[in-house]
Amino acid sequence: MAKIEKYAAPGVFDPPAYAQAAKVSEGRTMLFIAGQVAYTAEGGAAHPGDFKAQARAALQCLKAQVEAGGGTLADIVKVNTYLTDIRHRADYAAVREEFFGKKMPPHTLVAVAALAMPEFLIEVEAVAVL
Repeated sequence: MAKIEKYAAPGVFDPPAYAQAAKVSEGRTMLFIAGQVAYTAEGGAAHPGDFKAQARAALQCLKAQVEAGGGTLADIVKVNTYLTDIRHRADYAAVREEFFGKKMPPHTLVAVAALAMPEFLIEVEAVAVL
């Protein structure tokens, strides 16, 4: 199992919600997880117009992908999140805390014009080290 140390360099702001950086040692396996969205069983967009439900579904898919690769959410060392409306930032913070706790791994949050389907409001990708 990898040893993961979250940190912020001296003199760099250390946000309460995520780590600025993570040092991974003793790891042998890396998982690169593509952007996860709220899909229906048929491949359509689940929960149209409901940001919180889509965020939970995307993070549940991320969790499932990590577990299928032999890890847990604690093994994630980097997360990138894409929102189609930056006004959902506060709602996302509350939902992601349900999955990662108060201090998640290094995280980048970006507002984008659109995702793969117009109904998608959020997409989450990650890297894990086991």
